Amino acid sequence: MQEHASALLISDLHLTPSMPLTAQRFFDFVEKEANQVESVFILGDLFEYWVGDDAGARSPFQQEVLRALSRLSSKAKTYYIHGNRDFLIGEQFIRKSGMTLLPDPSKVMIAGDEWVISHGDALCTNDLSYQIFRKWVRKPWLQNLFLRLPLEWRRGIARTLRTNSTAKYDRAVRYTPEMARFKGDVTLVACANLMGSYSSERLIHGHTHLPARHHESMGNSLGRKGVFQGADHRLLPDQIGKSRGAIFARQNLITHWGSSDPLMDTYFLSKTSSN
Repeated sequence: MQEHASALLISDLHLTPSMPLTAQRFFDFVEKEANQVESVFILGDLFEYWVGDDAGARSPFQQEVLRALSRLSSKAKTYYIHGNRDFLIGEQFIRKSGMTLLPDPSKVMIAGDEWVISHGDALCTNDLSYQIFRKWVRKPWLQNLFLRLPLEWRRGIARTLRTNSTAKYDRAVRYTPEMARFKGDVTLVACANLMGSYSSERLIHGHTHLPARHHESMGNSLGRKGVFQGADHRLLPDQIGKSRGAIFARQNLITHWGSSDPLMDTYFLSKTSSN
């Protein structure tokens, strides 16, 4: 396993021309900050949506982001994990950007520690309807069929899905906020199972837009299994965790750890950082 002495991790920027401040913050990050680390990991949803590399080639904005990613890759080893909005980013775009595509999840060695990294949507196992949808749209044959559609059809489908998803979320937040949080957050069981399958004590993911740092003690309190709404420090039952002191840090958007930058939140790991 290749070791990275230091790394910045980014997730869920959802870059789009309609959010120019966030885009500019990313461009500034590439020019002014990226060269301070050996590696950069982008954990998905860099774009608001992606309907094919051919669409990206015709978009001035996405071409500008591509040029920024190429500059980023020239300064630091840059790795990408697909998100739920941009899982159709293909080999052509990855090759032109200079990035390396990683499977979701992946295990990496950063600053002497092993970390599991993931976009995170597969960990939201309380949202059964989404998990069914995710299973279908990740099928290669269905993706191939979609990519054969005319470009405007694909853009229309993406806009419809995005509009419906936003409306559904807004209704849930307004009328059933606890249920929206319940479905929109990862579950401890899914996180513990993932860490256990990789024999790792550390997990970093995005997707939820709930940036936080959690220390999960693998204790013997079975009664805390269901207590995961808004809790920063929780106990996991012995049977769903394998190692003591498991850490999973949930990060999206971009900042250096501890910064108050509302546009870009990066998670920084190095030999001197307190993980």
